[in-house]
Parts: sequence; C-alpha cells; structure tokens
Amino acid sequence: MQRRSPYALGATLYMPATRVDLLDVVFRRKLPELRSLVVCLEDAVADIDVDTALRNLHNLLTAINQRGGRPAEGPLLFVRPRDSQMAAVLNEWPLMRHVDGFVVPKLTLRNLVAWERAVTNPDLFLMPTLETHDVFNPGAMVELGHALKANLDQRIIALRIGGNDLMGCLGLRRNPATTLYQTPMSFVIPMLAGIMGSQGFALTAPVFEQLATPDLLKEELELDIAHGLVGKTAIHPSQISIIQDTLRVSLEDLNSAKLIVSDVAPAVFKHNDVMCEPATHYKWAVKILERAQWHGVKQAEVGSGEPPIRLAEAVR
Repeated sequence: MQRRSPYALGATLYMPATRVDLLDVVFRRKLPELRSLVVCLEDAVADIDVDTALRNLHNLLTAINQRGGRPAEGPLLFVRPRDSQMAAVLNEWPLMRHVDGFVVPKLTLRNLVAWERAVTNPDLFLMPTLETHDVFNPGAMVELGHALKANLDQRIIALRIGGNDLMGCLGLRRNPATTLYQTPMSFVIPMLAGIMGSQGFALTAPVFEQLATPDLLKEELELDIAHGLVGKTAIHPSQISIIQDTLRVSLEDLNSAKLIVSDVAPAVFKHNDVMCEPATHYKWAVKILERAQWHGVKQAEVGSGEPPIRLAEAVR
C-alpha cells in the first residue's frame, strides 16, 4: 500500500456520522481548507442514534460512489467505529473503498488482537487513539508500540493522543487559561513522543476545546510542534486555519533542512550561528522538508525585526 504522509492530516475535524452535510465537506463545498475529516460513530453519537448514523454513513459512501469517487483535492476521509465489532462489519462494506481508513478508539494491548481481526482490509489505513489508563504507564506503551510494529506498522499513518479522555482518567478538565502542557499531559505527551516517536510512529496532538482563546491555541500548537507532533484535532472549523498556518515551517528551518540533507554537506557546519551536524540532524531535516511540502513556509512579517537569512558557513 502506498505510504500516506502524516503531515497530510493537518487539522483533523471530527464530525458525527449523523450530520447531513458530510457530503458537502467531502466535496469541498463546505470547509474547502480542511485536510482531514473523521466521520465519528463513537463518542459523538448517542446509543439511540447508532442505527441512524450507520445508515447516514452508508448513504454518504453511496453518494460518493455515484459521483465516481472522492475528489483528489478533497480531505482525507476516515471513519471512527464504535468498537472492533462495528469495525468488523464496516471492514466488509465494498463502499469502504472510498474511505482512507479507520480511527481506532481506545486502543490497548488487551484489545489489539480484536482490532487486528476486525480490520483485515489491507487498503484501509489506521489511526489508533491512545486515550486509556494504560497510556500513563511507559512500560505498557513500549509493549504496545512493539505490538503495533509487528503486525500493523505499514498501515498506521499516525497515533492520536486523546487528551480529553486522558485528563478524564484523572478526573481533570483543562483550565481554560492554560495549555495542556501545564497539566499532567506535560508528562504524557513528552513520554509518548519519546517512546512511540523513537519507534518511528508519528503522533497527533490533542484537541483544544476553548474557542475564545485563539492565541492560547497558537501557544499550545508551538509546544505540540516542539514535541514533534504532526497535526492537531480541531473541535470547530474556526480552528482549522490557525492549526494549519502554525504548521507552516519557518524559512530559516527550511534552509537549514535543505543544507543538512545536501549530498555535499560538511560533517559539521554553521548556519546563522547555529551548529548543524547532518549525522545528528538528518531526520529532523527530512521531517521539516516533508512538513513544508504539505503546509508551506511562513511568511516573515514586515517590521518583525527578524535578522536576514545568511548563507551557511562551514565550520573550520
């Protein structure tokens, strides 16, 4: 199966499968800037509405099929089943060929085998969500990472960090005046970035549920990026452009990355008063270039006082 870049996700918007405007979003008549959409059959759908939601999903896929498939420029499309039993049913729908994959809720080592048996369609990518008590145990995350690498590695685009559920495990809710990094998530996110990131998994950042503080969202996004997270769940369309604009790379980082991956790069060189060492920084540079490919480059603000970009200087 062809690799999908985790940076293609950008801002990921969850929409209940009961919504009547899903087709408009898929075909970019609504939210044309959206990069990835999750049609949710789990937390966003009440028990009494599950049958309605499944019918609506089937109608959505039928409508896509009647139009000859999804538009190439449209958002990536994922379905979030309620559990592995529902996933097993959806896995057999021929119309699922119009979907990129499943978001796997509440994945643990205990239910991994059930999910592996349920999602056998090799054309469906997976985005497991880490949102249970097990996530607070680094040893459990090491084991889970090894298990995912063993059987599902090529199908996983990214692992999603379920911040609200993890806070709920502790009986906590985000303080509207602070970022998640001023909560116990300041342990969880770096731990997952280290354990799962070192095994080669990309991770996406938890939702920011405050709509009245876009500056705080930007602050949290900068911390997400500093921890190597590749995208962020959006709770509202107003957050999409903020997330995707913040994911742009700086011209400084782009130039550094290009120099680092160059075939003629010295073993160590100086670029804008920063030491660059390709043997150490190569993976960072590759990720910067991939992020720039999907999100572009930040434009320097007029009068920002930023120093001019200088050419790299080899360290003598």
